[in-house]
Amino acid sequence: MYQKILAALDSSHFSDAIFQQALALAQSNQGALLLVHCLSGEEESSPLPMHRRIDSIYWASGTEINLDAWKEAWHRYERENLDRLQQLAGSANALGITTEFRQLIGSPGRVICKAAQQWDADVIVVGNRGRSGFSEVVMGSVSNYVMHHAPCSVLVLKTEVIEASQPT
Repeated sequence: MYQKILAALDSSHFSDAIFQQALALAQSNQGALLLVHCLSGEEESSPLPMHRRIDSIYWASGTEINLDAWKEAWHRYERENLDRLQQLAGSANALGITTEFRQLIGSPGRVICKAAQQWDADVIVVGNRGRSGFSEVVMGSVSNYVMHHAPCSVLVLKTEVIEASQPT
């Protein structure tokens, strides 16, 4: 049924459950995996989103941000997430699942949908943090965007369900 499974991952601990669900789908359907992480200022662990050619950045109050420190934090963020993708892909490959990974830059919902279209995915596995109301308006909902714009089926894992199923 699902031969090409895209797992949309971020750097949260919920991504482990998303990866496990996508891996289980790939194993049961003898399918392939594409692990996608989006480098974005929308991710909670991300450094401030900045263009790389800016020499210095000022807050509204006029306080200068150390650009070198920001660049270092951004490169560390990139490396840590790329290392994680490589480790997860290695785990899946060791189980005989053909696995690719991509770390892309942009708005997470758009990036996920574009990757799914380009890879011709059959299903996207994505998490939902349960944002609603004002926080959803301000922060956006990646899973909501993906559900409405994906070129394929979408499996949304609710973080409340993931948290409830984990041992205390």
